[in-house]
Amino acid sequence: MRLLVLLLSIAMPIVAWMSQRGEFGPDQGTVSDRYPTLLVAAGYAFSIWGLIFALDIAYALWQATGDRRRDATLARIAPLAAAGFALTAVWMPLFSQGLFWLCVAVIFGALAATARAAVVLSRDPDSQPRQRLWAWLPLSLHAGWLSLAAFLNLAQTIVAYRLLPVDDMLGWSAVLYALAALVLLVLNGRMRGNLAYVAAAMWGLAAVVVKQSQSTVPGAQVAAGIALVIVVALLAQTLWLRWWRPRVAQAASH
Repeated sequence: MRLLVLLLSIAMPIVAWMSQRGEFGPDQGTVSDRYPTLLVAAGYAFSIWGLIFALDIAYALWQATGDRRRDATLARIAPLAAAGFALTAVWMPLFSQGLFWLCVAVIFGALAATARAAVVLSRDPDSQPRQRLWAWLPLSLHAGWLSLAAFLNLAQTIVAYRLLPVDDMLGWSAVLYALAALVLLVLNGRMRGNLAYVAAAMWGLAAVVVKQSQSTVPGAQVAAGIALVIVVALLAQTLWLRWWRPRVAQAASH
């Protein structure tokens, strides 16, 4: 399983490179531009994949070598990491082919796998600094980005199949924003204020604010405001979990 994690971590950037070259059909940016939504982020935000892929490979190499091969926590999350990496790689050609419903299932599956791994690592009582650097950081970033990207993908699927009104998207887009906020806040709470997870999500949300602030799609300005509110809520929750709550608990114990 450790070797499979390594191979799949390498597969992700290879598939991404092939996808950008048009090997599977139109690249992701071209497909995305065909279906404008109120949840789409500015293009620069997707550069985070380069960092995520690099860190995932570093994690995969680290967990497959040395005494880490006998670590119980790393053994526990290995199937989750492998599933998350495999589904992330598969999603790219599916999106290029316009198989949107399948893409939604795949990306939410990737989110479930990587988020579960990040939760396990965040709550590991025996976590060491090296584990937080080499395992917790990569998988938390991956999960954080997918927590937002999954809902961006869902919004584009709704528009692609015209399942809901596309000339007035604000109502159902607000519902998707609320669901995304719920997922982000619940997972961040489970991870006790995961800074890497929150950073990836806030990077994407900030890019949504930028994109929607400049968009002429009806409701875009309101959508930008909603995304900004989620950023503030995530930041406030993280401060509470990591700073205020421990201080309150410490004060109450004296």
